[in-house]
Amino acid sequence: MNQSKQLSTRLAESRVYGWLHRVATVMDKYYLDAAAGLIPGGVGDIVTALISMVFVYVGAFVVKSPALSIALLNNIVRDLMLGLIPFYVGDVIDVFHRSNKQNIRLVEGYVGGDPVIINEVNSRVWQSVAAIVLMLGVIVLLVWMVAKVIGAIF
Repeated sequence: MNQSKQLSTRLAESRVYGWLHRVATVMDKYYLDAAAGLIPGGVGDIVTALISMVFVYVGAFVVKSPALSIALLNNIVRDLMLGLIPFYVGDVIDVFHRSNKQNIRLVEGYVGGDPVIINEVNSRVWQSVAAIVLMLGVIVLLVWMVAKVIGAIF
């Protein structure tokens, strides 16, 4: 528990921790995430996802937890995908989703040793692994289908 307290103190004293709160406040409280999503072509959603990568930096280099980093990245990618839903539906969802506030909760709970948060982080890691395996399967299937079509043509 002493190690958790030291990590919590080190995080609270770091400049990047202040950035986490500023990013979460600006993006979620002032709805910049949703407003940026109005930029056509998904550009706003991509920019806000890149800004949110400060959470992954904290997970990887300050907290030094691969599991937390993957869980934070899972939230960011989920927010990006929701924001890309067409006809402004994704932008409306962004108003309510608030992934940056969720990421603050995950970082603080994980560093504080909250067992509920740690369990949530671990389940997000498994969700991410399942999504990656599924995407790889789809890619293999598409390559196989393209090879069959090319083989049938020639």
